[in-house]
Amino acid sequence: MTIAPRDSLAALWRLAGLDAAALPEVALSGTDPVLPSTFAVGTAAVASIAAAGSAAAGIHAARGGGRQRLAVDMAHALTEFRSEHHLRIGGKRVHEGWDRIAGLHQCGDGRWVRLHTNFPHHRDGMLRLLGCDYDRDAVGRALQGWTAEALETAAAEAGLVATMTRSLDEWASQPQGQAAAGLPAVTIERIGEAPPTPLPPAAARPLAGLRVLDLTRVIAGPVAGRTLAAHGAEVLHITGPHLPSIPALVMDTGRGKRNAALDLRQEADRARLRGLAAGADVFLQGYRPGAMAGHGFAPEQLAALRPGIVCVSLSAYGHLGPWAGRRGFDSLVQNANGINDAEAVAAGEARPRPLPCQAIDHASGYLLAFGAMAALLRRAQEGGSWLVQVSLAGTGEWIKRLGRVAGGLAAPEVPDAAVARLLESGESGFGQMTAVRHSAVLSETPARWTLPAMPLGSHPPAWLA
Repeated sequence: MTIAPRDSLAALWRLAGLDAAALPEVALSGTDPVLPSTFAVGTAAVASIAAAGSAAAGIHAARGGGRQRLAVDMAHALTEFRSEHHLRIGGKRVHEGWDRIAGLHQCGDGRWVRLHTNFPHHRDGMLRLLGCDYDRDAVGRALQGWTAEALETAAAEAGLVATMTRSLDEWASQPQGQAAAGLPAVTIERIGEAPPTPLPPAAARPLAGLRVLDLTRVIAGPVAGRTLAAHGAEVLHITGPHLPSIPALVMDTGRGKRNAALDLRQEADRARLRGLAAGADVFLQGYRPGAMAGHGFAPEQLAALRPGIVCVSLSAYGHLGPWAGRRGFDSLVQNANGINDAEAVAAGEARPRPLPCQAIDHASGYLLAFGAMAALLRRAQEGGSWLVQVSLAGTGEWIKRLGRVAGGLAAPEVPDAAVARLLESGESGFGQMTAVRHSAVLSETPARWTLPAMPLGSHPPAWLA
């Protein structure tokens, strides 16, 4: 039994503290399963994307732009949940960045672990920890000297990223699993005093005139920034020039944004970021918990610098529990929290089975965008500075709560011909780009990206005039 997308959307709207009367008229089509999974990934896609689209429509109406209708189709939403997979440059697929030793391995106790080595420093650190060569077979042999849980713990202590495969029951009885179980899909709290900040006058796009600083990487955070840009926000993405990136993800999530580089190890660049934050409406960040605070950009510091700011924060495991400070990625969270084991059990397989898309990452991205827009609406009405928090672990629990789909693994993939109708093409800083259109269809203010994806650091770290 699964929760209907419309009911899940309504629950998210209530969770954000928004007026039920402000929820636009919605048409949500499709039912699970659309992709092969026993989890309601289609419902997660529709509900999270519709929540963000509804909030954009709500802002448009609150600015005097009038009410409008929203439509989201499940097959389109799930295609967008795999947007990096469908990206093409010059008609050719772009490597999604998986490292050759990343993924599942068995340890000496017969338990599985998943390694995430897609960034060079994580790869090199794991090889040092294991004391082996950069070769998949060598890693497998080295792991025979470890138990899965010991490897998971040692990796975390070394600042690396790996998780042991757990069952749903094992995660539920584990301290971090117990902490995650209490996490809502999104939290929105007032963290400072400020007078109400009126939304700008009505414009052709819901978020026109609103400024977003986007300090995120990989999928979830960048998807949030891309979504805000699709509804007209001025999104300035900031990265460190020394930080590694995954090119396909930069391309796919960079649409609609300008890209600048600042090295926050340098005081001059921290000062430039403070200047940008002083003019921002939203400060979106997805770095390891405590990292931005260490540079002077904790939510409370930002609220003092810019009263009325909306701080939006993504973490791997949430702000509660013994793993609160750990690094993490979608593939590791769904491996640790029982989802991969549950899919394998349903399939009658011994090897952990991942979801058919990075559903935790993508859902988290749209929940972040939804939370940011909900906070902007509340800021206009109630005043205050705001903190929005989403975690991959919390999103994983939300997806579990949507229910299980009987026979879901028998679902076919979305046909290539159907996917082709959901793509758009245009020039980018990387060449001719073909990518998935946004699946939240607003009747009066269609989502679109007016700026092409560009290489990181292509623009100055400054707001437009």
